[in-house]
Amino acid sequence: MTVTAADTQATRASEEADPAVPARWATRAGALALDILPAVALLVITVLVSLSVPQRSTWWWACVCTGAVIILLTAFNRLVLPVFSGQSLGRAVLGATVVRPNGDAVGPWWLLLRDLAHLLDTAAVLLGWLWPLWDSRGRTFADMLLATESRLVAAPRSDRNLRRLAAVLVLTAATLCAGGAAISYCVVRQHDRRVTDARAQISTQGPHMVEQLLSYHPETIQGDFDHARALVTDKYGAQLSAQQQAVQKAVPVRNEYWVTNSSVLAATANRATMLMFLQGERGAPPDQRYLTASVRVSFVKPGASGWRVDDLAIVTQPQAVEAKP
Repeated sequence: MTVTAADTQATRASEEADPAVPARWATRAGALALDILPAVALLVITVLVSLSVPQRSTWWWACVCTGAVIILLTAFNRLVLPVFSGQSLGRAVLGATVVRPNGDAVGPWWLLLRDLAHLLDTAAVLLGWLWPLWDSRGRTFADMLLATESRLVAAPRSDRNLRRLAAVLVLTAATLCAGGAAISYCVVRQHDRRVTDARAQISTQGPHMVEQLLSYHPETIQGDFDHARALVTDKYGAQLSAQQQAVQKAVPVRNEYWVTNSSVLAATANRATMLMFLQGERGAPPDQRYLTASVRVSFVKPGASGWRVDDLAIVTQPQAVEAKP
């Protein structure tokens, strides 16, 4: 047993002293996992959060920026850091490095091509990733294609500081993933609550606003029109003013509508679209006409000023109906 232990120690010493010893498969897998998995986990949670929050919102842009930073840091670790230190963080912790067959260092662009070539290892039903288990030089398909090798370093640089840094990065990534999931839940829940509140508000206020917008009496026509203009946005205000001027140039008659049925077609926290079915009376008794119509109305909520009509499109033109006996 003493001889065996001594032989084992001698073998390990000779491997560390020989710069051409291929890195073990477990060493390579651990280094790749340390370099990639925390970044992939963070990137996945960032994408999920960006899909769950409103587009172009503050949270959405925060997710986009975070994702860009993750990609840049991962690229720096995998492609640029080895140029200065000879190893990425994962390889430094596990004691491996990527070199050419003659031992020369590999440049960042070649490392990028090598990482892209790993797609071949994956496409071959992961066979390329397992190939180092029986290849005498421990190469994947990507290594063979680009003439690179993963070797043990002659004097492993892994020390407590590197291991501590790696542990901090992994814990930070796990914490950020948990925080991202919590943020996504809170933001989505808040957004859903705001949309639900908007639907409830517009379901109640929308029909009443449209009734006031379309109804007027000759004796109070100026006040009715002024109130109607206060219910719309500047975008729709110009069109409404033109319609009101046309009514005033003619002989105004009583025009009154009420909503018999309505439905919210779409809604966000500050924008909604409704379909409304109307009945109305035009003219004064006993010569009034009974009308029906349907309209599609767009509403917006600019800040704290409340809901405003942003557009009103006639779906079915007003049609005369017979009065009920």
